[in-house]
Amino acid sequence: MGTTNHITTKWLGNMAFESNNLSGHSIKIDASPDDGGEGDGLRPKALMLSALAGCSGLDVAGLFKKMKLEVDDFQIETIANLTDEHPKYYDEVTIEYHFYGNNLNEKKLDRAVELSVEKYCGVMEMFRKFAKLEVKTVFHNK
Repeated sequence: MGTTNHITTKWLGNMAFESNNLSGHSIKIDASPDDGGEGDGLRPKALMLSALAGCSGLDVAGLFKKMKLEVDDFQIETIANLTDEHPKYYDEVTIEYHFYGNNLNEKKLDRAVELSVEKYCGVMEMFRKFAKLEVKTVFHNK
């Protein structure tokens, strides 16, 4: 049996919630004004994309030191298609890894991304259960 994570999400009134995290931090979740909220928090489906990028990003950034990689900047663009029918979900997701620097080892960076995507990132594995994933690595040499 695996580890159990327990998160408490408390209603703050109207359409707003506060959700804790194992880190001790909390986030506020709210619906858009179009959906009856005040737009004063993060949206649940978008949070899933942040979780995906964050999980994989932690893997890749952790490999920078191990693989002795020089990277000046790094960002992940996550572009997802939401289905039209309810319940709406992401059926296709593109994850773009953007690396910036003047001494980028493209081969090793590709390997770092591959290790995260294929081996380490549990959120990526969860997404595989319901979405078609496309991974791109983009190098911006200075």
